[in-house]
Amino acid sequence: MRAAIYYVLMLLLGFAWYKFGQNLLRKPRWNENGERTEGPVGPVGLLMITGVACYLLFALLRALVRGEVPCVGKVCRNQIYTLAANAGDYWANMFFLAWMVLGLSYALYVTLKIWFRE
Repeated sequence: MRAAIYYVLMLLLGFAWYKFGQNLLRKPRWNENGERTEGPVGPVGLLMITGVACYLLFALLRALVRGEVPCVGKVCRNQIYTLAANAGDYWANMFFLAWMVLGLSYALYVTLKIWFRE
């Protein structure tokens, strides 16, 4: 039951993140006060998010190839879940990594789309 609640909350968080990005994209380039519409991150945040997203994508692809993923979190630090021995925990961590990569990539997309609109 706990896993189902976890996945439902992750899906709701993703939906809220998507709606937030779509609301930013629907806004005009300049608002009524003459201020520019800003993206979810600035230039430094864009570089940091790009680095984190690339690292997480590398970790995701590495875990898919090797069949083992390190635990994501403070409680189980230095623990490795393998697909053969811990399939549930393996896929839970893989889902989390994939979800983070998708969420950060969407933030990058929205920011770049706002910056380069005409």
